[in-house]
Amino acid sequence: MTQIGFYHLTRTSVEDALPQLLSRTLASGQKAVVWCAGKPLLDAVDKALWKVSDPAWLPHGSEGILCPDLQPIWLTLGEDVPNAAPFLFLLESRTCPDNPPFERVFDLFDGQDEAAVAAARGRWTAMKAAGHDLAYWRQEDRGWKRAR
Repeated sequence: MTQIGFYHLTRTSVEDALPQLLSRTLASGQKAVVWCAGKPLLDAVDKALWKVSDPAWLPHGSEGILCPDLQPIWLTLGEDVPNAAPFLFLLESRTCPDNPPFERVFDLFDGQDEAAVAAARGRWTAMKAAGHDLAYWRQEDRGWKRAR
């Protein structure tokens, strides 16, 4: 079954937290796809990835660019995965298929938004019932702490 991590953002925005997680993904030699629900966040994530200073930048692409299959990080509003990424990042309460074709799924949710927290609890319950390996990560002063 797919390993699914729920990342409870309590100290920073997704635009600040996601680049760190994606940096680790690329450092481990993996590719990622990021599913956003709305264009404003997709654009904000795109800008945030260009501003990363360590590593020097995070190579990524989205709809309309050439050679999407070569992109280490793919940003999308759909469910496309042209880069065959084994890691999926879900933003804005996006959900993944019942049997996701990914090794790992990262579900990032805003801990300051009660509706987002409630939606994440619902996704947790559904994924647990489906038999996935779940982990809950809470944002700390420095990095993440696994709570479950």
